[in-house]
Amino acid sequence: MADLLGNILGSMEKPPSIGDKEKKMAKQRKKAMEKMQAEDKKRKTEFRVKIEKEINEFTNDNMKTRLKFEPMDRVYRSIIHDVAEIAGLTTFSFGERDDDRYMIVFKKEFAPTDDELAAYRSGKDIDPEKAREMYRTKATTTQVEDRTLTRKEEKDFVPTTNYRDKYKKLIGEDSAKDAAHTLAPNKQFGFVPSENKRDKRSVEEMMDDIRAKKKQKLAEETTEASSSTD
Repeated sequence: MADLLGNILGSMEKPPSIGDKEKKMAKQRKKAMEKMQAEDKKRKTEFRVKIEKEINEFTNDNMKTRLKFEPMDRVYRSIIHDVAEIAGLTTFSFGERDDDRYMIVFKKEFAPTDDELAAYRSGKDIDPEKAREMYRTKATTTQVEDRTLTRKEEKDFVPTTNYRDKYKKLIGEDSAKDAAHTLAPNKQFGFVPSENKRDKRSVEEMMDDIRAKKKQKLAEETTEASSSTD
């Protein structure tokens, strides 16, 4: 009887130790965590693809000036901000609590006015056509202010340097006036007035004289050669 009981007990598996149980649970937790991370990454990737498509359609639509998104978590808002920035757009977040905050993407050429931003921050929603009108008013006001400022600057402009006094100190007032009224070319540039030339001969006369000198020189050389031969 004792042998039979011993055989039965010996054939039974030993209960797992505390260390093995903890290792098994840790392994299960790790596997579950990896699965959650993979699912989260997949959701974010799909969300980014969706936002990229919406942003691309928005930028190609000439009738839209802004794109509003529903309230969402900060992580997803950061994805919208990143995609919009790459596309050259401007983003603003509105809302008091983090879970109520939403984003609006604006085309840079239709950036929101201060009044429009104040309205959004106070919880008001603005009609797109009204937003366009606010932008046109802002653009017109800015252009008028720029033109007015430019005219004022041109009117009030005063040179910081008096060049007439500057060069008068360097070369003298009389020298400057004489130089300004002298129309004759300067010989250092290769142009000498005829009245300043020492040689008054014409070009033809100079060429005749050169040819005569050459003939005379040749004759003298011939005479010398004949004398040496004799």
